[in-house]
Amino acid sequence: MFDQFLSKAEELLAKDQPFAVAVVVRYQAPISGKPGNKAIIFPDGKMWGWIGGGCAQPVVVKEALKALADGQPRLIRISPSSSPEEGIVDYAMTCHSGGTLDIFIEPVLPKPHILILGRSPVAVALAKLASTTNYAVSVAAPSVEREYFPDAGLVQSDLDLSQLKITQQTFIVVSTQGECDEEALEKALGTSAAYVAFVASKAKAGKVLEYLRGQGVADPRLSQVRSPAGLDIRAASPEEIAVSILAEIIQVHGTKAAAPKAKAVLPVLSQEAKDPICGMSVDVASAKHKSEFRGSSFYFCCAGCKQKFDKQPDNYAVAIAG
Repeated sequence: MFDQFLSKAEELLAKDQPFAVAVVVRYQAPISGKPGNKAIIFPDGKMWGWIGGGCAQPVVVKEALKALADGQPRLIRISPSSSPEEGIVDYAMTCHSGGTLDIFIEPVLPKPHILILGRSPVAVALAKLASTTNYAVSVAAPSVEREYFPDAGLVQSDLDLSQLKITQQTFIVVSTQGECDEEALEKALGTSAAYVAFVASKAKAGKVLEYLRGQGVADPRLSQVRSPAGLDIRAASPEEIAVSILAEIIQVHGTKAAAPKAKAVLPVLSQEAKDPICGMSVDVASAKHKSEFRGSSFYFCCAGCKQKFDKQPDNYAVAIAG
């Protein structure tokens, strides 16, 4: 099972797909999950692997999706009674097993991506620095030579960005410095990247932006261009300019990571209901166990909870309503 788990994780990493890993780190009998049990949770809420019975899975999926949204790991505890402890997300569970599970959840997210348009000395220095600091690096420029960008994951000899995976988490740096400036910046602004920097003086940037305005590029998009590129650290050499650009990207990326994820792109559970027996949160859309009573719907984490409810629905329906 461990080999299969590693193979699955490697497969997802190779495809640059986000996922979360859940590992049981502690248990108190009686409960089915045991230390070392592990699962992969996908952004759509599906789970691959095993971390315990049906009562634990909805909680693990819920917290895994939160981890994917905020990028932060967490340790959760599922137990029969609430026992708040600093650093642990506590869930009370009164399912039939009655045991306790501590589960560590860690998000595995793609590396932040820096796309460099150009083959200038600044481009060469930035590609090297970015790779060293664990960024995924791609380079696109006419007549570019691979030998100058040995650490880049992708090097292509044109400015066609249509086949590249570019998202809001992609950082584009136009460092053409006289070679296809207008075309490169226009290509960059035609993507969904939120960060676009142009390595040029204020005077040069102003002329290029004015040209693009005449080509129909909207002012709001043009206003997003960062030029001169990088933080103002009085950089002079290509290497120093590269340092200033990377510092700005790190700053922007850190700000994004710390910002509240009120509108997370990752899917979240559509609607939750409280299991009237054990108190667990149940995803209404995917719930396998459901009962109707007096015109209301009740959802359960497992067949055992549904069976218990169906025997005395009056007792539990009144309790949950109260």
